[in-house]
Amino acid sequence: MTPVPSPFMQSLIDLASVAGAEIMAIYATDFSAKDKGDLTPVTEADEAAEKIILAGLAKIRPAVPVISEEAASAGKIPAVAEEFFLVDPLDGTKEFISKNGEFTVNIALVENGIPTAGVVYAPALKRIFWGEKGHGAAHGRIEGDAAPLWGKLGVRKLPADGATVVASRSHRDQATEDFLKTVKVKSLCSAGSSLKFCLIAAAEADLYPRFGRTMEWDTAAGHAVLLAAGGKVVTVEGPDLTYGKRARGYDNPGFIASA
Repeated sequence: MTPVPSPFMQSLIDLASVAGAEIMAIYATDFSAKDKGDLTPVTEADEAAEKIILAGLAKIRPAVPVISEEAASAGKIPAVAEEFFLVDPLDGTKEFISKNGEFTVNIALVENGIPTAGVVYAPALKRIFWGEKGHGAAHGRIEGDAAPLWGKLGVRKLPADGATVVASRSHRDQATEDFLKTVKVKSLCSAGSSLKFCLIAAAEADLYPRFGRTMEWDTAAGHAVLLAAGGKVVTVEGPDLTYGKRARGYDNPGFIASA
């Protein structure tokens, strides 16, 4: 049976859709980019989408703190406890700038270190993915004002002829190349942003290794979708990847996402 989003998840889907529409309006213009303090790029689309999402979450769950990429880059990181949101208003800014379409809006709810609800919306591709603990995971297409027709997400068993491995388009490194030598690989494809988690959830890929630095807001929404679809994300040391790692500055260790 195809999962149906809960009222809470529907509110996150609607919010991601509004943010995505604003991103696409800017995408169609002659926008400019600038470097943040960490030398990563930011555009007016990142900032506009974040403003929309933060205002929306304040209405949906006003008591729940939010860690969002652009606010965090400006030093605005609230204290968090058992429950908080992680937001990347435009994941894949490099993909946005290069106009290859592989950028996403990421919104996730974290409870006790685990991402229990998440939505990943790729507005240029018109694909949206959601996952929620206890409700399953689904994907669909956003076409104009029509409600998406949801299709169930679920991971597949590793094919006998080898894994389809999805890796970062912008951050391929030697550690990834070394890992690929240890597994039976049928094919290797690249994808930007958190779509890599969603491709595994959709049984379109099997493994996503990432050994370079990522931030919690980069991964939480895709992680939530993958968990709800029956997958997992573990650190290279073995334990599950968790969230709320304040002592690390909310960055992630290396991890492997899989069915």
